[in-house]
Amino acid sequence: MNKLIIYTLLALSVSACGRFGNEDKKKDHEERLVVISKQYNEIIYALGAEGNVVAVDVSSTYPPEIKELPNVGYHRALSTEAILSMKPTLILEDNNIGPEHVITQLKKLKIPMKQFGKYENTIAGTDSLMREMGRYFDKESRAEALCKKLDSDMKKALANTHSYKEKPKVLVIHFGRASNIYLVMTKKSTAGKLIKWAGGEMAVQGDRGMKQFSPEVVAKSDPDVILLTDYGYDKLGSMNGIADLPGVSTTRAFKNKNIYRVEEHDMVYLGPRTGENVLKLQELIHQDEKEK
Repeated sequence: MNKLIIYTLLALSVSACGRFGNEDKKKDHEERLVVISKQYNEIIYALGAEGNVVAVDVSSTYPPEIKELPNVGYHRALSTEAILSMKPTLILEDNNIGPEHVITQLKKLKIPMKQFGKYENTIAGTDSLMREMGRYFDKESRAEALCKKLDSDMKKALANTHSYKEKPKVLVIHFGRASNIYLVMTKKSTAGKLIKWAGGEMAVQGDRGMKQFSPEVVAKSDPDVILLTDYGYDKLGSMNGIADLPGVSTTRAFKNKNIYRVEEHDMVYLGPRTGENVLKLQELIHQDEKEK
């Protein structure tokens, strides 16, 4: 009997109990959740509903303690065996997983999979998602508290934005772990929304959320501020390493030492800390204005 068949039998035997079986559904300790979504995972932890999460995808990195859980790989390059080895009773995913043949295998094996509602990529949409997840995990009051704090933080951030006299151009550089190439985030990305809310202007336009990094793109954008996501920043190791990125050393941002490290997870989705993150971005991108 090969390994995949063994894992399949284990997974199917577990999925017959708990929420999807005939036993008492209140036995939450028998639930085994594999959550493949950065956004879902942060919300689950913020709700205090992480007790039954047994594995996540490798790109789910917040909160820090989530890194102690096993991971089932990159969310777009999953393996059926890695998922089945966690004996899931339910897979939570946000319709951004792959490859397709793995999804097909999981469906054929009747591994339960769930997505929450698709809401607009806005603060109101994030509130709606947190409320839905709060109902699902029986954490309604906690969800309301998260929504209230998010709305309050955003109100404060937007009030700050109206007081700034300048709108710095910001270049956000991201290192793609799966492809090992540097990318720049465009005005179309979630980062573009965050920078706008923070009172800045995205340095790069584009039809998609990201485009491949090139000296020409950097030189043309000539940003006032460069934000480099954590993995790429740490990989380069120093300002000398950052200077080696083609085109960066000629920018105003580099000459004025306005290059900062940001966490990737804070720039690519909206969640309960988005208001806090916008306030932090304001501290970074408006430093020159404050010093005048």
